[in-house]
Amino acid sequence: MTTTAETRTAPAAHAAKRRRPRTEALWGYAFIAPTGLGLAVFYLWPVLQTAYFSFTEWGAFGGHTWTGLDNYVRLLGDPEVGQAVLNTLLYTVLGLAGIPLAIVFAALLNRPGLGGVSVYRTAFFLPVVTMPVAVAMLWRWLYNGDYGLVNQVLAVVGIDGPNWIADPATAMYALVVVGVWSSVGYNLIIFLAGMQAIPRELYEAAAIDGAGRVRQFFRITLPMLSPTAFFISIVSVIGSLQLFDLVFVMTGSGQSARANPAYSRLQTVVQLFYERAFVTNDRGYAAAIVIALLVLIAALTIAQFRLQRKWVHYV
Repeated sequence: MTTTAETRTAPAAHAAKRRRPRTEALWGYAFIAPTGLGLAVFYLWPVLQTAYFSFTEWGAFGGHTWTGLDNYVRLLGDPEVGQAVLNTLLYTVLGLAGIPLAIVFAALLNRPGLGGVSVYRTAFFLPVVTMPVAVAMLWRWLYNGDYGLVNQVLAVVGIDGPNWIADPATAMYALVVVGVWSSVGYNLIIFLAGMQAIPRELYEAAAIDGAGRVRQFFRITLPMLSPTAFFISIVSVIGSLQLFDLVFVMTGSGQSARANPAYSRLQTVVQLFYERAFVTNDRGYAAAIVIALLVLIAALTIAQFRLQRKWVHYV
């Protein structure tokens, strides 16, 4: 038989156990509250506000009126929007070439006994920490058709180089080179960390079975790096779809930019949004453009998550 004291303390103990998870949950919410509040104020609220503005039309002196789906109907029939979307998607697809390039460089730096790895890491990572405006200005000078270093080097071997940014045939490829050069260092560091996390025992066992370095790379390194490659692909696609600073600095905006013969081949969705919002003051239409871009990014990200089940291998 239980004593009276035990009978009295049992409900209190059960009540204390029930209160403990609630207290832990409250502390958890308290710790994430600053971050959650920041995300709500600086991310969620601007998105909701922009979505509302996409259904409005703005006057020259501010103020807006509700127009319903007019901006989206206009967007679907605007050839400039379609060209900007094609340019952005082309840049995104071509820019993915930087991922296998970063894997190759990371594999070279991951070789045992290689000296000066920290120097190579720094050299590759310098473009990542350099301001995008500075990078764009540097490459704008390099690509200049009259006195650019690229054409001066080509002239040494008897090749007359074009004005890379002003030629519609070369403008997009020149821009992709800058984008890949700017991002390959970040991707390389991530891939190098992923390679160093692969157990060395796998390579030793493969070497005992007679597998050479090339076969080890394709049979061990690449499959083990697939989660890292998936992360890099997600980040790269999202970043490429939001391209703005490189194009803006290298081509400018407004009438000066439109004087460039290759401008229609370089204009991105975000740059078109900037011009509609801050140059022509068509802010309702600009909001519709950026919301359409948000939907495009979400759709491509969901598609990548669906496709990753076929090629990403988790250990």
